[in-house]
Amino acid sequence: MTLAKKHALEIVNADSVQVYRHFNVGAAKPTQEEQNQVRHHLLDRVGLPEIYSADRYREEAWAVVNDCHSRRVVPLFVGGSGLYFRAVEQGLACMPPVDRVIRDAIRREGQRLGWPVLHERLQGYDPDLAGRIPANDSQRISQGLSVAIATGIPLSLWQQRQPPPPPLTILKLACQWPRDLLYQRIDSRFDHMLAQGLLDEVQNVWQAGHDRDHPAMKAVGYRQLFAFFDGHCSLEQAVEWAKRESRRYAKRQITWLKRESGLISIPWNVPSQAFAAVTEFLGQHPL
Repeated sequence: MTLAKKHALEIVNADSVQVYRHFNVGAAKPTQEEQNQVRHHLLDRVGLPEIYSADRYREEAWAVVNDCHSRRVVPLFVGGSGLYFRAVEQGLACMPPVDRVIRDAIRREGQRLGWPVLHERLQGYDPDLAGRIPANDSQRISQGLSVAIATGIPLSLWQQRQPPPPPLTILKLACQWPRDLLYQRIDSRFDHMLAQGLLDEVQNVWQAGHDRDHPAMKAVGYRQLFAFFDGHCSLEQAVEWAKRESRRYAKRQITWLKRESGLISIPWNVPSQAFAAVTEFLGQHPL
C-alpha cells in the first residue's frame, strides 16, 4: 500500500482466492477502506460455483495492464499464486473448451469412486500428466480426463503448445523473512483473522453447501474450519491444522520463489530497499 501510494501505482490482485466473492477475511482481501485509498483490480470477480481459471486471469490481467498503460499508470501485482504470475509473464498453453456436462460427469464419478481410481484411468489417457500429479489431486485429474475425453488429445500435449511470452518489462520483488519469524507471523495472522470474524465467514460459506471439490473450498484455513463445522474435529484442532497447513504453504512458496529468475529478495526489516528498487525501475522504464 505504501509503495502504491508513493508512486501512484494501481494494485492488481494475484491471489487465487481473492478473486472469489464472500472469501474475504480468510483470503486477507483488502478492506473497503484500503480499496478506497488505492485502486485495486481483479478482486471479487466471480461467485461460487463458478471456477475462475488461470487462463481467465491471464486475459483479465492483461486487460488491466493495457488499461493502466493507456493512462500512463504502472500496475503493481500483489499475491499469492505463482501460477497467476507465470500466466501473466510467460503466457499459458492454448487450452481447448470442454463441455460442462463432461466436467460434471467426471466430478461426480470422482466423488463416487474416489480420485485415486480416476487417477489410474488418467494414466491410460495421459500417462505423462498422471505421473506428475498426486492420486488425490481432484482438480488436475478432472481437468486431464475432461480434456482427453473431449478432444482425444492428452492435456500434456496441449500444454506443450505454449505461445511465446508477451513483451513485458517486470520488476520482481519478494520479502525475505527468517523462517522462525515467518512462522510466528503466520500463526499470529490466523489468530487475527479469527478475531476479525473468520469463523462466521466460513460458517456462511459452509451453510451454502458448495461443492467441496471447488478450488476455493480447498483454500487453506477454509478447508480446516469446514472440518470443524462438519463435526470431524474440535475448533482447537482445526485452528492448529490450519496454521500447520499455512506454514507448509509458505514453505512451498519459498521453494517456488527460489526458482524465479530475476527476483530481488528484500530483507523483511529493510523496506527502504524495496522503495529504492521501485524508484530506480520507474526511472529506467518510464511509460
